[in-house]
Amino acid sequence: MKTFIKIVAALAVLGVVALGLIIFVPVSKTAPVALLSTDYQAPEGHGKYVMRLADCKACHTAKDGKPFAGGRPIESPFGTIWSTNITPAPENGIGNYSLDDFRAALYDGVEPDGTHLYPAMPYENYRKMSEEDVRALYDFFMHDVTPVAEKAPETDLSFPFNQRWGIRLWDWLALGDAGHKSLYDDAVLDRGAYLIDSLGHCAACHSPRNAIFAQEGNTAKDSNYLSGGVIGGWSAPSLHGANSAPAKWTAKDLADYLSTGRNSHSAVAGEMTQVVGESLQHATDEDLHAIVSYLRHINGKPKTDAVAQKDVGDGTNAVDATTTLLASADPSMPLGPRLYLDNCNACHFVNGKGADGVFPEIDGNSLVTADTSAGLIDVILNGAVLPSTEKRPARLAMPDFGHRLSDEEVAELATFVRQGWSNKATPVTAAEVADIRQKTAQK
Repeated sequence: MKTFIKIVAALAVLGVVALGLIIFVPVSKTAPVALLSTDYQAPEGHGKYVMRLADCKACHTAKDGKPFAGGRPIESPFGTIWSTNITPAPENGIGNYSLDDFRAALYDGVEPDGTHLYPAMPYENYRKMSEEDVRALYDFFMHDVTPVAEKAPETDLSFPFNQRWGIRLWDWLALGDAGHKSLYDDAVLDRGAYLIDSLGHCAACHSPRNAIFAQEGNTAKDSNYLSGGVIGGWSAPSLHGANSAPAKWTAKDLADYLSTGRNSHSAVAGEMTQVVGESLQHATDEDLHAIVSYLRHINGKPKTDAVAQKDVGDGTNAVDATTTLLASADPSMPLGPRLYLDNCNACHFVNGKGADGVFPEIDGNSLVTADTSAGLIDVILNGAVLPSTEKRPARLAMPDFGHRLSDEEVAELATFVRQGWSNKATPVTAAEVADIRQKTAQK
């Protein structure tokens, strides 16, 4: 018995020592992935371009707030995480950051005082950034951004998630090597992979999360890479696989969607509205081509094509049955299709195909058929607005229907569109609608 007690005591002491080392031993900052001359100067305008492709403004600017001053709430499974002030203000921003401090935040998720950033900051992806882009981004924030002295709200998660030292353990398990490794003997594909895997941090939303909430796939070598995820309760659709948009759409449709938020099939909603408005619309034609080429390549498609088969469903009678039912305008039809005719038909039509570049398709739409119906319910209740872009400046809007439809009616309508035409998704309940209504009313 005494021997057992001694073993337990020794293990306890070792545990305390290990915990002390984890908490108090400073984190080693990741070194630059390339050695540049001390007088290296990024090309003029490149820092702002990197900022845009990295989508920094979208997360670090509150609604109606000052640019980059933080204060935007980011919902996580563990509570609300508030984005920080990344203006060059000395006290409450990053004005006192050295280049090494700045790189450590991007690569290691660590502040100069050793505080660990929550992985809502996608340093899993940013640690793949080139040193040239890191230098350019640092120069932009230090010299081209207006300092804002106000302090952003503090993130205050409940125990144990408020113990940030635990993130160090997460980092050991979740983080790969710094820098981006070329996988192709093709400059266009390598550029596309770099933009998607690092600056664009697409896997942060479009790859699933594992048991410790790390990205389950963040390079093309991973089996679950870009196979779909969930962000803020909304489904982020798969970008990799036979049923994904890059596998079904033409190169032009994909480029139009990424640069304008709309194409002949679909339109952005939710977080993708800001991604297009603040980031992707600013991509050069060369970079847009690289992104499209890469997404098509990992789906077994050539970089460009002349014609691609438009997805029109599975060809079963369900497509004709839904269209025929709606076209009949039979007053005895169930509530779901009646609600569709009253509220949706004028824009999306009886065949669910909408109008190219104006009203998105409902038949085969990934938002409509997603495993989680939260995004669809949110759009029905609160509407959606397309971003204004240089190529398509019109800020088209879908009206909200939450003020005129009850929870039961929204559930009937959502269930109908999720199961009409070629769609085969699960039904929606009034309780689900009530939950989304309550949550979105608080925003």
